[in-house]
Amino acid sequence: MSSPDERTTSLAVDLGGTKTTVARVTGDGTVRGRRTVPTGAAGGPGDVVAGLVAALGATLAEATAAGERPTVIGIGSAGVIDSSTGRVTSATDAIPGWAGTHLGRLGREAVGLETHVLNDVHAHGLGEAVYGSGSGRSSMLLVAVGTGIGGAFVLEGRVVLGAHSAAAHVGHVPVPEADDVPCPCGRVGHLEGLASGPGILAAYRRAGGVAADTREVAARAGTDPLAREILTRCARATGRVVGGLLNVLDPELVVLSGGVSEAGEAWWDAVRAGIALDAMTLVSDTPVVAASAGPDAALLGAAHFARTHDRQDTP
Repeated sequence: MSSPDERTTSLAVDLGGTKTTVARVTGDGTVRGRRTVPTGAAGGPGDVVAGLVAALGATLAEATAAGERPTVIGIGSAGVIDSSTGRVTSATDAIPGWAGTHLGRLGREAVGLETHVLNDVHAHGLGEAVYGSGSGRSSMLLVAVGTGIGGAFVLEGRVVLGAHSAAAHVGHVPVPEADDVPCPCGRVGHLEGLASGPGILAAYRRAGGVAADTREVAARAGTDPLAREILTRCARATGRVVGGLLNVLDPELVVLSGGVSEAGEAWWDAVRAGIALDAMTLVSDTPVVAASAGPDAALLGAAHFARTHDRQDTP
């Protein structure tokens, strides 16, 4: 016989610029029935919403057929999200016209379930804090380094959203190593422009290197001095930002995730060296570890946020 935690499920959504995944998440954190569809960003918000509604409807039908009782929907979405309303307040061109989309209302109107929405990296961080490397810790800082650089600070089981729901935009911290480097946000000198996956590749190419992608740069770091120098410089800049955040936030644990975090020991060594440069002695021994919740982290975090929403509201 199924336990109450197994029968009582949440619908969870991980909505990014390229793909959207919808699944059922049980009360004990089991993920079932993943359904991944193209986000349809090129068609604008209308196409994105239509695809999401269809996926939610199909997933709800599967849950009902399995005897489950979905109670809420949790959505982790690209963009800055006003979690008090579920509205996208700001977004990049990854989904053209995405700002202004009211995802909270969409879930309630489409399938009749209470819906709570947060940023996708905030969802990732919350999932990692509850079910991954941060489990059992009182506070955790997640830094996700991939196509962009984002973050989440989780304190006593709650993700800190900030006054504008924009907390932990780690990629937009200025770093001296990126003084003349443009950032995707339109500013110059931010970490993301230098140390994200595209930033590392661009730095390698500016220095005369030839590579198809960031993975190739990382793979060459063992034999190509230029690749190693670029990877080290970019990773050290990431570490310096993490060191500064340790001084400000004093988390119990730092978790690094994203595709760039899989670049190998040279990257990790340089990150740790950067942390050592700027972290105060008092916080310099804070553990820094890899993420462990896997590709479902954002789904888990979105579901947890929806289930515990009354306890998640933060300034």
